Amino acid sequence: MISVESLRVEFGVKPLFADASFVVNDRDRIALVGKNGAGKSTLLKILCGLQQPTSGVVSVPNDTTIGYLPQVMILQDNTTVRQEAQKAFADMTKLKARIDKMNQQLAERTDYESDEYMALVEKFTQEHERYMMMGAENYEAEIERTLVGLGFQRTDLERPTSEFSGGWRMRIELAKILLQKPDVLLLDEPTNHLDIESIQWLEQFLAQSAKAVVLVSHDRAFINNVSNRTLEISCGRIIDYKVKYDEYVTLRKERREQQLRAYENQQKEIAEMRQFIERFRYQATKAVQVQQKVKQLEKIVPIEVDEVDNSAMHLKFPPCLRSGDYPVICEDVAKSYGDHTVFSNVNLTIKRGEKVAFVGKNGEGKSTLVKCIMGEIPFEGSLKIGHNIQIGYFAQNQAQLLDESLTVFQTIDYVAKGEIRLRINDILGAFMFGGEESDKKVKVLSGGERSRLAMIRLLLEPVNLLILDEPTNHLDMASKDVLKEAIRAFDGTAIVVSHDREFLDGLVTKVYEFGGGNVKEHLGGIYDFLQSKHISELSELQVAKSSASIPSKTRNTSDTSDTSNAQNYAERKEQQKRVRKAEKAVEESERKISDMERRLKELDNLLMKPENASNMEFVTEYTSTKKALDEEVERWEKLSEELELLSN
Repeated sequence: MISVESLRVEFGVKPLFADASFVVNDRDRIALVGKNGAGKSTLLKILCGLQQPTSGVVSVPNDTTIGYLPQVMILQDNTTVRQEAQKAFADMTKLKARIDKMNQQLAERTDYESDEYMALVEKFTQEHERYMMMGAENYEAEIERTLVGLGFQRTDLERPTSEFSGGWRMRIELAKILLQKPDVLLLDEPTNHLDIESIQWLEQFLAQSAKAVVLVSHDRAFINNVSNRTLEISCGRIIDYKVKYDEYVTLRKERREQQLRAYENQQKEIAEMRQFIERFRYQATKAVQVQQKVKQLEKIVPIEVDEVDNSAMHLKFPPCLRSGDYPVICEDVAKSYGDHTVFSNVNLTIKRGEKVAFVGKNGEGKSTLVKCIMGEIPFEGSLKIGHNIQIGYFAQNQAQLLDESLTVFQTIDYVAKGEIRLRINDILGAFMFGGEESDKKVKVLSGGERSRLAMIRLLLEPVNLLILDEPTNHLDMASKDVLKEAIRAFDGTAIVVSHDREFLDGLVTKVYEFGGGNVKEHLGGIYDFLQSKHISELSELQVAKSSASIPSKTRNTSDTSDTSNAQNYAERKEQQKRVRKAEKAVEESERKISDMERRLKELDNLLMKPENASNMEFVTEYTSTKKALDEEVERWEKLSEELELLSN
């Protein structure tokens, strides 16, 4: 579909990348990776024709259509959501107008036997068939299905786009691009403004409906689930890996180890040559050999080692006062704006040291509850902040609060204390502010760069309650790893509002789900939460629980004695008790299954390593865990059947 040959891009003395050649084929799902500044967004712009390379050729067939979603775009404010999405079918509207015009000509003309009339009939037939193949009859339904998949409610479709935030309007632009069904989709950070459910819908769409995709994303789970090929920009070159992202990571590690060995051997060879030249430079009997060594040395092409991120670097929050046992307690907290209730009857307790996630669709109240905890907005109910709490808060607009007159280095130098001051340059490097970047003024930084800088500041402040609202939107994978490790090692309490599953995985031990004006607690990690929703269908279970608690027959109160009332009440209470006990048993079984599956995966990875292949301890544990898992699955099935009978 797209052929790239000998591509070279220069913005300064050193080229961004050179001699790049590859082809984008039908059904390719390409993850474009590389450190920030490597040229990923630039390459996407070149592929869609918005930017010209210094040299090289990008060949796109005339009938190939390209859809491009940039990170930032100019948005329209004069239409409704539905009308804006309908612009995706502008070509179809023009085609319909041409068909109507030809139809009118056919009705008016009477030269039925002429060549011109027959040519018009043939043209009309071709265009009409094309129109029907484009799905002309059901495009309204397709618009609605796509917008709902990206998180909009059906009631939102007639609202003006001006009522929506920038993130939601970016979703409209993404919907327009998907609805156009281009031959090649170029997506630059498409998940930055999506929640977990919308990301999962987009994953499914790209896997099933898209023709070819080239995407840039810092959401590791997303690109791994979507990709079947990885293009890496490194050391000014583009390396093509014919595997999905996770496999690329393994292959890249092996490739770099080979490069390091080759580099070390080459350096050893160069050192030996130079030593020979220096030793025999002035001996006439060795003049020929010395000249040979000099020529060999000049011909050596230095081996380059792929760039490595600083994600292995370890950061730790500075020590802080010990907080009370319960940093946050909410009792019947509610928040409304006029007639619209964001949430009500929120009851939650967060213990010291817990790492919890707030998840749910955008607009369900995650950030609103955070603002209530911060005391920024009024609310109803009781919300208690524990003793000795010092809050470190990262809001989505945190970057706007930085002092624009300072440099990057000064911004961090002013908050760093103690030994950490000696490592400021290392820390800045881990977040892509290495070298000359640290001397930049804050006022010239992009929005993403400011967000990263605000995150570094937070990492250096002594706090015991961290509240992070979408902290990973502008971080690359290396920076996210640094942040994730720092939060995991943090001995205080953390509340993380995020749609990034990979970031939350292994970080949080409790998930609060926001939806429908309610906040529901789920014990376990983020994948436990997603798995439980998918398997047990919590919404249906809630309906069953509600119906189970209602008497199946309508009672005539006038004919029922006090004794029978008490008896019915006791029976209902006993029934509810049995249902709750069965629910608890199912949840406990699901938790055991999840733990065993996770351990089997760990053992699989261990046994794949050559040094562990004959480790009988791992083999024995794998066998016994597999057997226990099979038994627990059988037990879960029986418990689920019992619960279903009780609920019905």
